[in-house]
Amino acid sequence: MQAPAQTSGSGLRLAIVLGLVALAAIVPILLPSWATLITLVAAKGVVVLGVIILLQAGQVSFGHAMYFAVGAYAVAFWGRHMGPGDLILYLLLGSAAATLFGAVIGLFVVRYREIFFGMLNLAFSMVLWSLLEKLYHYTNGADGIRVVRPTIAGIAFQPETFQYALLYVTLVIAVVASYVAQRYLDSPLGHMLRAIKSNETRLEYLGVSARRVLLIGYVLSAFLCGLGGALVAVAQQIATPEFGYWTKSGEFVFIAILGGSSSALGAFAGSAVFEIVRFYAAAKLANTWQLILGVVLIAIIMFAPNGLVGILNRNRRNAEARR
Repeated sequence: MQAPAQTSGSGLRLAIVLGLVALAAIVPILLPSWATLITLVAAKGVVVLGVIILLQAGQVSFGHAMYFAVGAYAVAFWGRHMGPGDLILYLLLGSAAATLFGAVIGLFVVRYREIFFGMLNLAFSMVLWSLLEKLYHYTNGADGIRVVRPTIAGIAFQPETFQYALLYVTLVIAVVASYVAQRYLDSPLGHMLRAIKSNETRLEYLGVSARRVLLIGYVLSAFLCGLGGALVAVAQQIATPEFGYWTKSGEFVFIAILGGSSSALGAFAGSAVFEIVRFYAAAKLANTWQLILGVVLIAIIMFAPNGLVGILNRNRRNAEARR
């Protein structure tokens, strides 16, 4: 009796994903002002996928914005010193730089758990933010570095058409990244990652190194953050130290909780609600949009602790039970 239910649930998730992707592709044609907004939603959703991977192990990072910033600044430095490149090159640079940083820093942070894990990540991110602020000769300080608009597959687009080309490329990357992340979470490595949260000692007794498992997840999360950072830098055409500030890390954790950390879909659901609420609230209520987002998060924690995706799953289970 379980197989049909699982098949139905998978089919429903696939239908929802395809519907959302189609909606995200069509809406900007009708509302051109939404093209960049939806690009940011998808790009930040990729970043939040990295945060969700660590949440599976029960580890909350308050410093993952540093990999977001590394990806953005890798793109900015290339454009500044080497001239315009192709978008594929930018994405490879951003994700590779973040992966390298993640591998080095991960060797230290995976030794710790819970609050120590979160605070150590925060400390590294604040060191990076300070360097980006203080090394003005190299980074332009708080002014940031302008990101040169790249070509896409060798084609130089005009500004008004570039936003659409970037949107569709970002949507494709978001779909592929969410698929890879979900397959990883459903794989033996993903189950081992969850075992760190439930019973790390038992995992060690089975002969599996919890540090190695967490390091793999940590490096993958850094890769996703760098990839998302490169996309955001290209979309906004600038990289600033704010990308690595602790509030940006808190924003990604906020989105993960809002959307729900049980599946990859939660990253994009939370990102969509966060960016749309901020977009309209900042325009209508410039000084209180943070208050509105705070109230939304409190409501989610109190009435839907599994996030927006948790509400969807609960409704689906109730419907199946009635049938």
